[in-house]
This record gives sequence, C-alpha cells and structure tokens, in this order.
Amino acid sequence: MFTRWVVRTLPRFSKGLATHAGPPVAVPAVLHLKTGHSFHGRSFGAPRSMFGETVFSTSITSYTESMTDPSYRGQILVFTSPLIGNYGVPSNTAPFDSQDVGVLLESNRIQCAAIIVGDVAEKFSHHTAVESIASWCQRHDVPGVTGVDTRAITRLLRDQGTTLGRIAVGQDVSQPVPAAGEFWDPSTENLVDQISTKEPYELNPSGSIKIAVLDFGAKANILRSLVRRDAAVTVLPWNYDFNAVRDQYDGLFLTNGPGDPGHCLDAALNLRTTLAEWDKPIFGICMGHQIIGMAAGFDAYRMTFGNRGHNQPVLALASAGSIKAGRVYVTSQNHQYALRLQDPFPQGWEPFFINCNDSSVEGIKSTADSGKKVWGVQFHPESAGGPLDTIEMFTDFMTECRAHKYAISSETSVPSPTSVFPITTPHPRIAVAAAA
Repeated sequence: MFTRWVVRTLPRFSKGLATHAGPPVAVPAVLHLKTGHSFHGRSFGAPRSMFGETVFSTSITSYTESMTDPSYRGQILVFTSPLIGNYGVPSNTAPFDSQDVGVLLESNRIQCAAIIVGDVAEKFSHHTAVESIASWCQRHDVPGVTGVDTRAITRLLRDQGTTLGRIAVGQDVSQPVPAAGEFWDPSTENLVDQISTKEPYELNPSGSIKIAVLDFGAKANILRSLVRRDAAVTVLPWNYDFNAVRDQYDGLFLTNGPGDPGHCLDAALNLRTTLAEWDKPIFGICMGHQIIGMAAGFDAYRMTFGNRGHNQPVLALASAGSIKAGRVYVTSQNHQYALRLQDPFPQGWEPFFINCNDSSVEGIKSTADSGKKVWGVQFHPESAGGPLDTIEMFTDFMTECRAHKYAISSETSVPSPTSVFPITTPHPRIAVAAAA
C-alpha cells in the first residue's frame, strides 16, 4: 500500500516581511567618494544633498544611539549591518533626576551628517517605537541612502582609509561628481566648539560628590552614569578654565567629542596646570583621554579608518579598581584619532590598555608613585550601545573621589564648599526632545 503525500507550496520567505519594496516613487540618491567611486541607491529621510566624512560602524544594534552620538558630527555614517531600522525609533524623552538626564538617547537630535544603509526597514516593530528611522531622519533634516552595497563601501574604506564624500539626492544625482577640492573636510573645523555647551549647567545638584565635567561633546549616558552614582554634576564648556574653580570639586571628568584633538590645545594647556597642581581624581573618555595624553606629553595622530563599533577588544596592561591586568575587555568605540605609542612613556605615566586588533593605545594612567589618580581610556565604558565589560570604571572613579573627599574632610573637618553655579535650566543639547 502506498501513501500519497500532498506537498503544498508555501510562500517563499522574504525580507519583504520587514521592509517595503520602496516608496511609490523612489527618489534616486548617490554617494560620491573623493576616491572617485560612486554608489547609487535611493533616498530616504530628508531629500537634501550633503557633504561629510565617510566612516563605517560595525555596530549590529543601537543605531539610534550611534546616530545621536555627538562624536559623529559632520560624518556620513555607513552601517555594516545589512538591515537598519527594524525596531524603529523611541520617544527621546526622560526625566531630569538622580537616574536620568532628560533624554533617552545620546542627545536630543541626530548628530551625524547622513547615513548609508544596505536595506532600510520601513516597517518597524518594538513596544517603545513611535516612528520609523526614515520619518526620524526627515524630522531632523538628515538624508539617508539605501539599496547600496555597504560591504563594498566598507572594504574600500578599510583599504584606503576614511574618505570625504557627498550624498546627492534627486535632481542633484545628474550633476557632475565633485572635484577633489570641492569636498568639505569637517576635521578642519573645531567641531568640539560647535557642539560643547556654551554655559555651565548642573545635573542632580543634591548628589553627595561634586564632579566637574568638561564637555567636548558628551554622550548623555556618560552624564547618566555619573548621576546614577550620586554625583552632583556641573557641566562646563570645553575650554573653561577649570583651575579657577577646581577646589570646589571632588573630581574632574573629560568627555568624548568629535574631530581633531589638535583644535583643543587650550583645554590641554589648562589641564597641564591641573595635573601639576591638583591631586584629586581625573577620568577621561575618548576625546577626553586624548586631551589628558596631550597634557601629559603624548602626541595624537589620525588613524587610517579609526575604530567605530561595539566589538573592539582591548587588553588591560595594568590593574586599577575593577580592571585586572591581563584580561581582554570587549568595548564600544567611536574615534578617528589616537595617542601615539611611545617608549618610554612620559614620567609619571604608564600604559593602561592596548587594542588587540591594531595595537593602538586604548588607555593611559598615572603611576602609583606619581601620587595622582588619573585615567584616560579611548573606549566608552558607559557603552550605549555596546558591551558593559568596563562599566564599573565609573564606580571606580566615584570610589576614588569619595575616598579623597572623606580623607580631606577627616583631616580638616571643614565642610566642602557649595557650587558657585546656580541651578539653571538644563542645557538645550540634552533637553527633552519634542515628542513625535
């Protein structure tokens, strides 16, 4: 006896479940690179043309955090992940309290100049999402290009290095490719000065430890990581003379920021005085790490294509707090510049981390016999997004600040002074963004 099997032809699974085939009338777009290469696709987001520095990120998730990171200012961001936008964009609002700093993402707007994706998800699904990535880009006047081979762009950038580019949209697609001298180079401008706060402001003023933050383009999660550890945070402009008010604080924090650290020599010179005359803890991240290094006598240089992504391995060369020498930590990074490795290190300094992929300097620290407590790391311990391998470095920093404060208090029995800055309204860059 034979049994007849009925085979049903099932619909072929396709990514059409996640994305549309495109808008009814697809608007053409093209990415021109200074290398002479062009990549044609279609436009989404704002229908405008844009110059910028073309970089790539290997981040698989957290595209909203990457796009709102001030360190991406002036850059055309290429995502290597093939599908971007599948979980949409959340409402970018949060309270101002001891747990948050006014925004859910890294700032109150998209910071990159434009984005390039292989396939943009026009249908999205997430319980916190309020709009699509295309709608979000359009609201913030940021262009995007989809339908291009992002793997080819990434290989080109890895081989030839970060390059300048121009996105042409709509009728501009038919215009001639820009000449080499027509491309705009954002690194020639002081991007930090454009993005840093212009006036001091405070967060969580009732916190038990007073931390001054030099703002080179701070990600919100850096400030959030401090206030959640009971810090009263005063955010200062990047070139503020911290030495004039330093005795009011228990620690100094230097944030990340965009562009060339060479534009921030004023901050490095001010910090050189701080390092020589101040013995309280200092911690720097990304641009802040480079400023610490320049103040200590290191040179900063431009990398070929930088490190951008949430999967960069670093090897700890020294132990400090939660960090153990010999262990590899996976980190989140976004930088084009780095400190030049030199031997010997400047007196009073030692290597802290080194990149496992390219051997670039990922961290420096003061030596035990220097009498200082200073750390600088090229990566982002606070992630957002990315791994949390090194998040406890914030706890280490706050622990050292408390230890120093209480040691001084027990010796002098003098209460710590209050801040000279009044509690003001939050700075607009991290203020609550308008709901969609």
